[in-house]
Order: sequence, then structure tokens, then C-alpha cells
Amino acid sequence: MWFNESNIYQIYPLGMCGCPYENPSQPVSYDLAAEAAKEGEHRAPEAFADASETSVHGAGFEPCVGASGKADAQPWEASGETSTAQAPILTVLDYIDHIKACGFDTVLFNPLFECDEHGYDTRNFRLLDRRLGTNEDLRTVCRALKEAGLRVMLDGVFNHVGRGFFAFQDVLKNREQSPYRNWFYINFGGNSPYNDGLSYSEWEGCYNLVKLNLSEPAVRDYIFESIRLWHEEFGVSGLRLDVAYCIDRDFLRALRTFTRSLDPEFFLFGEIMHGDYKTILQDDMMDSVTNYECRKGLVSSMNSMNLFEIAYSLNRQFGKEPWCLYTGKQLISFVDNHDVTRAASELKDERQLKPLYGLMFGMPGIPAVYYGSEWGMKGEKTHGDRELRLPAPKPQHNELTDFISALAKARKESRALIYGDYTQLLVTNKQLIFERSVEGERVIVAVNADSESFTAHFDARSGLGFDLITGEKHDFGGGSELKPFSVYFWRTER
Repeated sequence: MWFNESNIYQIYPLGMCGCPYENPSQPVSYDLAAEAAKEGEHRAPEAFADASETSVHGAGFEPCVGASGKADAQPWEASGETSTAQAPILTVLDYIDHIKACGFDTVLFNPLFECDEHGYDTRNFRLLDRRLGTNEDLRTVCRALKEAGLRVMLDGVFNHVGRGFFAFQDVLKNREQSPYRNWFYINFGGNSPYNDGLSYSEWEGCYNLVKLNLSEPAVRDYIFESIRLWHEEFGVSGLRLDVAYCIDRDFLRALRTFTRSLDPEFFLFGEIMHGDYKTILQDDMMDSVTNYECRKGLVSSMNSMNLFEIAYSLNRQFGKEPWCLYTGKQLISFVDNHDVTRAASELKDERQLKPLYGLMFGMPGIPAVYYGSEWGMKGEKTHGDRELRLPAPKPQHNELTDFISALAKARKESRALIYGDYTQLLVTNKQLIFERSVEGERVIVAVNADSESFTAHFDARSGLGFDLITGEKHDFGGGSELKPFSVYFWRTER
């Protein structure tokens, strides 16, 4: 499958593109009946490659209506301009060459559809958030990414929606008479912290996030038809499932069946932080999941100078013993994202960024790099999520960028680094060496997280190697010198 070999570049669009935190416009109604009547207007899948300028808003979309009853101006149209030439989502166009040069082949967009604030409080799954632009702007971006040979993935936020979601607004207005009353878990005899005169199920105590009833057929139809739109209009090849750990398993199975009907290789990976990943990492649910265990181990091993921690996690997950948990599975490897402190801020010694990323690209899994982290952007979770999602109107480039690019390209060129098994060869507090092997290729990954050189003695089962990162030959005889804060991907001669 294509996704096993991918290198993912993650973008949080509302942050990277410098959008206001709150959506300045009012929620609008949404006529699903009218949309169903116009269902035949949806484009055929091949229309994504069509370069025509026809509107792609699709049936049932309405302009955002403000308190005045008139369509609100887009935030970037304060000057009265009607052109979308300045639409913030078009910032991504300036990143395409950078993304490709860094060795990435897949772009994952965190939420970008109409929402109340941060993207995970959706109002409408079928309309680009007006702070970013229009659906046509998104289509322009996705077309350009496709033409550059890059795949597109979106963040599927299906467990909950925002209070501004059109169906929830209808329930607040029409109560028991609302046709959407079964879309949520509503108690009309209760009350909410917003004094709605009704209560409802929410996500983990956040009453601005209203839990969807994913067992309701109409809800599934709405979500699945939204995904069909994303696939046909924007060429989407896969989804990240937000808070997949708490989503109804029957829904995940239905989602898997539906997306395979769109494309047998449609990629689904789920967000899960704790516990047994296999609860959703199943052929009939998720292709992959976020590897938070190793993310924690990667960072804390560096800060504590105890690489035994990450070595334990890697062997526990991917080793050859019968009790190892995820041997042969491809989890999503990362060191930071839009929810956690950026690696450049979390590491006590920034010089360890290279060994950190070296381990991430060398270990089993599908590597994902968060925008800006490839040049060492900082951001502390303790200062709030917004600091993790700062504007970055232009990509930057430095030595760290070059190094991550070399890692990404080395992985793309090695079946062993993509599909190889995992065998530990040497572990100390400050050094870790392991082997990745498939039939016909072995690669030895060696990392030194220390400020001093180290001579490693281990059985390489080969006399010579070739470093996939630098292109330099290596002689294993007499020990292998690991320079300070260094990484090596040695492909052995046999």
C-alpha cells in the first residue's frame, strides 16, 4: 500500500496561515433535503483533474450570513476586494517546493472546514472555513499538490462537532420538533452550562464540543457523503481520525467499508494515546494509529539520557519475540504535532534534535513531521495550544532542514527502513544501535545522543557498510566510531 512508504508533512492550516482564532461569522442553517434533491450535481471522480473554474461548493452550500442578514465578507476581504487571490489557504502553494525538497510525499491537513474556533468544533463538513478561503481555493491547492506528486489527507473530526454545527443549532431552536434531534445525545429535561434548556453529551467535559450519535443512519449518511465530496472534489487519499479511541467501533467498521468503496487503498489512521492500539488497529477499522508511546519515549530518553527507555518501547512494540505487540504493523511515528510541545522546545539540549529525528525515521513506522519543526520552530504546550500552531507564511531552511531531508530521502530509498523487522544490537544510556532487515537488504541504524564520540563494538555480520544519509562508506572492523549527536543508516554489503 502507498501509505506504508509515505513520509507525511503535517499542516495545521488555521495556524500556519495566520487566521484569527475565532470565526467572526455567525453559524448558518443548512438544508439537507435541498442537498439530497440536487445530489446528481456532484461531480464524477475524474472531475478533480479538470482545470475548469466551475464552483465546487456543491449542492446545499450557503454563504455565511451575519447578524445583518447579509453575506459576511471574508476576513481577508476587509479592503473590499472580492478576489480570493489573498486567501490564506493559498499560503500552502508557497510550501510545495519546500515539502518536496524535504522528501515528503503526503500532506496531512488538520481541520480546515467551517468551525467555531480551532477546527475541531466543526459547523459544516462541506465548506472550507471562511478564514482560510473558499472551496475553490482549497481545490486550487489540492490540484497543485497533486500535480507536484503529493497526496492529500484530511483530519476527520467525527466524534463531535461545534455548537455552531447547523444541525445542533436547529435542535437549540426547534427542540423536540427538530429533524436533527437524534443526531446527538439530547436530554430535553436537563440543562447545559450554556443554559440551553437542554443537556447533551459532550467530549471529555468540553461542552463546546457536542458529541455526535454515530449510530444514527442520517449522521452516517452526512459524514460519508462529505467524505465522498472530499475524495471527488479535492482528491483526498486518506483521513486522520480525531480521538479515534472513543469512537464507536461499529462506526469505524462502516467507515472502513465505505472508504474502501471509494478507493481500495484509502488510508485511515486513528488518534490513540494510551492502552492497546489493537483495539482499533484492525483490518476492518484502522490501517494505522498514532504511536504516542514511542513519541514519549523518544523525547524523554533524550532528556534523561536513558535510551534504554525508547529501546524498551521499540522492542516491546516491534521485536521478534512472540509477546511483541505490533510487529509488522506501520504506526505513525512523530516527535511533535499540533497537540504537544514542539521538540525544539521540549528537548533540554537542541543538539539532540538530529539523533531524535534519526531514531524517528529509522524506527519501524510511517514518519510524520509537523510544519515548522523541520527548521526547529518552538512552541510550549504550557502556554496554550495556539503557541503550537503559530503562523509560518513562508518555509524556512537551515541545517536541521537539510538533515531531515536526508533522512526522509534515505527512508524512501530503502525497503529495509520501510518494511524491515527490528533487532537491537547495542543499547547504552547514550547510544542505540538496531538493525532493520528485509530479504535482500539490511540497514543498521546507529544513534549517539551524547556530546562525546563513542566507539561501538557490535556484530554487524558484515565488513563494510554504506551510509544512506551521507553516501559515505563505513568499515565495521575494529569498532564503529559514532560522532557526537550523530546518526547513521548503514546499508550492509551483505
